[in-house]
Order: sequence, then structure tokens, then C-alpha cells
Amino acid sequence: MTKDKQTHRSRFHKAKDDAQFAQQATSTPQTASEAYKLAFQDTDFLLREDLRPVRFQLELLKPELLLDEAKIESTLVIYGSARIPEPDQADGLEAAATDDASRNIARRLKAKARYYDEARKLARLASQVPVDANGDRNFVVCSGGGPSIMEAANRGAADEGRESIGLNIVLPHEQAPNRYVTPSLSFQFHYFALRKMHFLLRARAVAVFPGGFGTFDEMFELLTLIQTGKIKPIPIVLFGKQFWNRVVDFEALVEEGVISARDLKLFTFVEHAEEAWAVIQSFYANADHH
Repeated sequence: MTKDKQTHRSRFHKAKDDAQFAQQATSTPQTASEAYKLAFQDTDFLLREDLRPVRFQLELLKPELLLDEAKIESTLVIYGSARIPEPDQADGLEAAATDDASRNIARRLKAKARYYDEARKLARLASQVPVDANGDRNFVVCSGGGPSIMEAANRGAADEGRESIGLNIVLPHEQAPNRYVTPSLSFQFHYFALRKMHFLLRARAVAVFPGGFGTFDEMFELLTLIQTGKIKPIPIVLFGKQFWNRVVDFEALVEEGVISARDLKLFTFVEHAEEAWAVIQSFYANADHH
């Protein structure tokens, strides 16, 4: 910004100042009316149906500006279930089961508890990437901010003493971000669409752990965006080949003609954090040679 522009703008009070002045207005029937409120201080006005485009813009802008200010250049996004237990708590699930069906589910979740540790390890590896010459940070861990696999991701970054991002969503039942998310990088969204956009705006790699509808939604949208050329390819690692091939018959999709064989190369199956990190490093090492 030029000096002339700075001088010109300094002639006006900042919005923050006027907001404070407005709170001190003399009480009259006119100032007491909702109509007299500054538009950006009028919550009821901002929540009107007509203001949805403005709320969209705000949910796009707020995290974008704060992440820019935090000098976060790129992220490692980790998707996964909110139900897979931490290994130390896995036995408790089976003990709490009350019938054969719930015991079977508990055993399956217990078998997947190791992915909590793998997500934590992968986050630790990514968090060891040093700050670049410009002071920007790359491969900053980003999760949905919730429990289980998401918690493991943020926890791994915390193990290394590094910041991590949590993109939470307002849900009807009470919830809060996991305690390992960096408070200044903990964001809450109303719109799923804007949350999903922020997952990918800075994503340099994505790791997908076993999960349910939410994980499927995020993973398949990413695959579709790359398949259709809407975004450039990035490394996508799917943890647990046995799980994914049991719940999604990828080969059948090819055989049915609804995807091509080359689409199966958009992702790589892995089992361990070190293997996943090697895939990500190899992707960018090869990209640098082209």
C-alpha cells in the first residue's frame, strides 16, 4: 500500500472504532430501534435468509485470512472416523457391549484402533517439516477437529510442539473441538460446503483412514475433483486396504464402466504412517523432476 493511500484511509475512523462509538449512543426511541444498529453489529439482520451470500463470504474469508496471517502455506489433511477408539480404550468398548451384534461391532472397532496410532505418527512426521526461507509453514496438519482419528492427527502435531488446524462444524448435538487443536487455528463452520472447501484450499496431501459417511463424502468429492480436472492431482493415501476393498468395490466400478481403470491410480493404499509419508515425499520428488 502506498503512503498516499495510507494517509487517505487514516482520515476515517476504523470500523472497530465506530462500532465502539455506536455502543455509547444516547438512548432515544430512535437509537433503541433495531433499524438503527450498525448492519455488521446486527446479528438478527445477518441471520436473515437474504444474507446467506454474505454469510458464505464470511465463512470463506475468516479462516482464509487467519491462516494467511499464521503463514500456513500448505496442509496435510487427515480424514477418518470419529468412532475408532484410542488403543488404550479399545478393550472398554468390548466390555460395554450388551449383545452379540454390539460385541461384533466393538471387536471390529478394536481391530481398527491401531489406526489411531498411525494417524498420530503420520501427523508427527508431517509436523517435522521445517519452516521455509520465507517463514511459511508447509504440511501443517489439518483435521475435522473432532475425536478419534481427528484427535490423533492434532495430537501428533502437538507431540512435536507444532500447531495444527481443526475445522469443526455446528451439529445439533453438543460437541467441542478435541483438546489438541491449536486454539487460534480452531474454526467452526455452519456450511458444510465452505468447510470442505477449506479442507482442500491448502491441501498438499490427503490421508484417509477408515470412516463412515463423512469420510466417504470428503474422500469421494476429492477424487471427483481430481478426476474431472477441477484441481491438480495431489497424493491421496488410503489407510487399510482390506477395509476399503470390503466396503467399496473399486474394481467393480471399473468393470461396470462408471469409472476408468486409470482412476484407481488417483490413490494409494497404505498400512503404516512411514509408508504414507514416503508416498507423499516421492510424489513431490518426482514432480520436481518434471
